[in-house]
Amino acid sequence: MDDAKQIMHERFWELRKDRNLTLEQLEKQTGISKSALGSYEAEGTKDISHWAVVRLAEFYGVTTDYLLGLSVMKNHPNADLNDLRLSDEMIELLKSGRINKLCELAAHGDFRRFMLDLEIYVDRIASIHIRNNNTALKTERKVLMERAGLDDNDLNMRTLELVQIDEDDYFAHTIFENLRPIIRDIREAHKSDATTSDADTESSAEKAVRQLEAALNCEGSKEEKIVRALLSQLEIDYDTLTKEEFVTLIGILNKSEHMKKHISRRGKVPATQRRKRKKR
Repeated sequence: MDDAKQIMHERFWELRKDRNLTLEQLEKQTGISKSALGSYEAEGTKDISHWAVVRLAEFYGVTTDYLLGLSVMKNHPNADLNDLRLSDEMIELLKSGRINKLCELAAHGDFRRFMLDLEIYVDRIASIHIRNNNTALKTERKVLMERAGLDDNDLNMRTLELVQIDEDDYFAHTIFENLRPIIRDIREAHKSDATTSDADTESSAEKAVRQLEAALNCEGSKEEKIVRALLSQLEIDYDTLTKEEFVTLIGILNKSEHMKKHISRRGKVPATQRRKRKKR
């Protein structure tokens, strides 16, 4: 029920925007007060009179169930399944809700072209024409190669070979090109949905690389750059370290076999020199 309420206020807003109406204009055309109309579009809407629901459904030409978020069908609440010509498997799939973008896909203006090309491929309507063209090109190529003594590396012979069509490859490309604008439009229509991720949001990998590059490109000693790089991965601001914390961190990093080559041991005497001094 909460989902229906969420959908409800969105549909009140969307239907008004689709008509390019202000609340004042809608008030004049429906007889419902501007304040009431505004409350219907607000989140958390609770009180909507039965008369207002029926009046707005009539005005927009939709069902009351659609307006209240109880149905996805605007105009056909009692459609006969026999009229839809759906198989039992398709009905079960639609009832499952696992393909919630199917209606948008089928309602798109370019979907008919997609289905037309799919039918041509499935029913092999173009197959005989493609085979005839390929056969003619193969024959012409073979005759020319024998007469002129040409090989496969000749420009014209290679051209005759490449213009032959692989039916599966051709229709795979054609059908995909039909789908591309449809799925782009559907994605664009859903970009403001709460469940849609922001394409402009920086990914965790991109953020880590950016922080690492910034750390390595900063001014300072090798020690500072290494410390900055390590801290950036932990999302710790290097500039907030005190001098004592920096010294402590360098001391810890110097214990790593991987870091000894990079971090200087200033202030310390190498072990070989210490042994020599003891001998003296």
